[in-house]
Amino acid sequence: MKKNNFWYSIALLLSVSGLTVPALAIPPAQVDSEAKVAQANPVWPKISLTKVVGGLEQPVHITHAGDRSGRLFVVEQKGRIRIVKNGVLQSQPFLDITNRVSCCGERGLLSVAFPPNYASKKYFYVNYTNKAGNTVVARYRLSGNPNVADSNSEQAVLRVKQPFANHNGGQLAFGRDGYLYIGMGDGGGGGDPQNNAQNPASLLGKLLRIDVESGKTPYAIPPTNPFIQKAGYRKEIWALGLRNPWRFSFDRRTGDLYMGDVGQNAYEEVNVQPASSTGGENYGWKIMEGKHCFNSTTCNQTDLTLPVVEYEHSLGCSVTGGMVYRGRSYQPMQGIYFYGDFCSGRIWGLRRRGKVWQNTLLLDTAYGISSFGEDQVGNLYVTDLYKGDIYLIKS
Repeated sequence: MKKNNFWYSIALLLSVSGLTVPALAIPPAQVDSEAKVAQANPVWPKISLTKVVGGLEQPVHITHAGDRSGRLFVVEQKGRIRIVKNGVLQSQPFLDITNRVSCCGERGLLSVAFPPNYASKKYFYVNYTNKAGNTVVARYRLSGNPNVADSNSEQAVLRVKQPFANHNGGQLAFGRDGYLYIGMGDGGGGGDPQNNAQNPASLLGKLLRIDVESGKTPYAIPPTNPFIQKAGYRKEIWALGLRNPWRFSFDRRTGDLYMGDVGQNAYEEVNVQPASSTGGENYGWKIMEGKHCFNSTTCNQTDLTLPVVEYEHSLGCSVTGGMVYRGRSYQPMQGIYFYGDFCSGRIWGLRRRGKVWQNTLLLDTAYGISSFGEDQVGNLYVTDLYKGDIYLIKS
């Protein structure tokens, strides 16, 4: 098993999480600039985690439905979606498709996304690995019970063949534009052997954007997608050059997109796409790993968009992308992007002051951080894959 494999061994977690490690290093050229802007908000919050609920099996995603019900929906990797209501894990699954799902490793039921106006539409979307090992994005509908979906109602939206068992990506999320964004890994195998991430004819190693709400079957291509008029490019592509985007999210206030991309041998990274972007960014893999040429001393970085922050594998081995806090309960956390590492259990904070990105280590945990999520009022949560617990992030 490679050191950077997403489901890294518990042994490394135990050996790494006990170390005392300084905050992520910031390039020297930024130090003076950061000192000048730090006065605007010089103090990082002291955060803690409070257990909200336990008893889950391999939770890998957590979200809400935007329906004012107060429910949290937690995706279990083996193929179930569970509901947490008023702090209580409901015994009956919201959705159970374990008979369709190939699990585990980096395969499984990997995320759920609820469309705008879900309360009236009564359907939602999931991303899972089927029994053949390929990615399926599908729509499911509610049964007569609002807490139970009809597992026989599947309508496949998109299928993508996976050449290897890892790097499936798996995130679904709706943007402010109403379109569905899909994170696709490069298909696996060390070093992207098929060069999928830089191949414009492949959907692998990309962030896709499709219109699943237009009524067109199975989906429509948004007319403003960046490569819609470019020969040789799949029209679904919104951005390319990704290795394994494990969790991306939209800042609910600004619309900016934050994305963690799991590295290969040496570096983990976080990319940020401003809401003003018209798409088409190339995030560099496998030309680059983080801010460094991959397997070469030199490389052509023309037209590449480099990450806003990276960290070395001495601090972890698999980044878990997080979310920007926009709730009202913990003002010291306001505007900070929280993200973590699955292997080391560390949680960092990232924020922008002027043109400078500031980054610091906020908490060192013993958890297998598989996902961050938020409820409808903006509280942030983190999932522990190992014990099946969900924690509220507080300051």
